[in-house]
Amino acid sequence: MVLAASLRGMKVFLTGATGFIGGVVGERLVAEGHEVRGLVRNPDHAPLLRRAGITPVPGDLDDAGLLTAEAQRADGVINAANSDHRGAVEALLRGLRGSGKPFVHTSGTSLIADDAKGEALSPTVHDDAHEVVASSHPVRQARFALDTDVVTADGVRAVVLCNPLVYGTGRAPHPDTVLLVPLVAQARAGGVVRVVGRGLNTWSTVHVDDLAALYATALTDPAARGFYFVENGEASFAEIGAAIADRLGLGAVQPWPLQEAARVWGEGFARYALGANSRVRATRAGELGWKPRHSSVTAWIRQDLRVH
Repeated sequence: MVLAASLRGMKVFLTGATGFIGGVVGERLVAEGHEVRGLVRNPDHAPLLRRAGITPVPGDLDDAGLLTAEAQRADGVINAANSDHRGAVEALLRGLRGSGKPFVHTSGTSLIADDAKGEALSPTVHDDAHEVVASSHPVRQARFALDTDVVTADGVRAVVLCNPLVYGTGRAPHPDTVLLVPLVAQARAGGVVRVVGRGLNTWSTVHVDDLAALYATALTDPAARGFYFVENGEASFAEIGAAIADRLGLGAVQPWPLQEAARVWGEGFARYALGANSRVRATRAGELGWKPRHSSVTAWIRQDLRVH
């Protein structure tokens, strides 16, 4: 599949416009010539959107009427906010249903994550060229059900991007990547980098700038629809921890039993995020012509991770 020519001048409604992913996506869309309206809950953040060329839309994900109206007036919608807010997704779909317009929804490769507790590398790599099936965890099943409702919505060209560990530097007010922040904060507080178990578990990764390029492609390419895994490289948490230790000038990474890690990071986050395997292949994104430029999260950590 050859990458379709970018459709310039679309009117796009973007949720999560001030978030880590959404901020970079909004900037990319403006650079490509689209007119972007971004949902903003905190009025103090509205000037940041204006400076980025995005029109602020005051409100939040519980404003169902507002979301439906914005979806109706837009040529396309990107939800880069809460992946699990069913009410918001349903409100956006009401505004799009039957229109044939694109809706790009954010999910995550945590859908297929396991329960390794940091003690093993999974040999399984999930490829979106085959059917996407979520793990049996109730939270993941609920997310997968919502994602499925998106891709089967009537009269909508729907895309669900299942993002892995996303790294890179975002835009204010949320420039930091979510999965690495707890590791860095704990290392600064305790003077040593710790990982769940032995950190043998591995996640696929993608740089936020490359991810934003895929959002733009999914929005504008008529061939894009359905589930897409996103990745360009992978790393174990032991490797990630070692890179953080190098960046912060600390010693060797220390393993952390799940029970102790859970007391700091919470049971769910420690066990099913920082301690899990989440390995995928982005075959379908490649078929759209997506060509990411960054492939090493550990190199980025050592060179560019914000340390102050």
